[in-house]
Amino acid sequence: MAIKKFMYLNRKASYGTVYAIESLEVVLIAAAFEQDVSLAFVDDGVYQIVEGQNTDGIGMKNFSKTYHALGDYDINKLYVSAESLEERGLTEADLMPLVYEDEDDDWAEKPSIKVVSNADLTKIMSEQDVCLSF
Repeated sequence: MAIKKFMYLNRKASYGTVYAIESLEVVLIAAAFEQDVSLAFVDDGVYQIVEGQNTDGIGMKNFSKTYHALGDYDINKLYVSAESLEERGLTEADLMPLVYEDEDDDWAEKPSIKVVSNADLTKIMSEQDVCLSF
């Protein structure tokens, strides 16, 4: 079976709908089947990977720490819309420090998140076999 490139486009905030958690579950399943997986965070989806989430006041389980496991599944292509961050008053420094271990570089930890322009993200999306929007 040929490996396909799958991009998961995350547009919704972490809580209030099932989109974020469903996307995360599907991403982990695809990676377990050794597919080439990448994620894009645009619009309110950028909130999914903001550091220091606290769900005490909304009565929902905080699943944000699960994003730290992505590197263990060889998911290290996380693209964040620079425009979406800016529109929400966020910067790259507000995001979780998500990393992976690069086996080609003596297992050095490297950042998984790449902040890109919407134009660059459009180009990256055009190179995928499948794009799924959540």
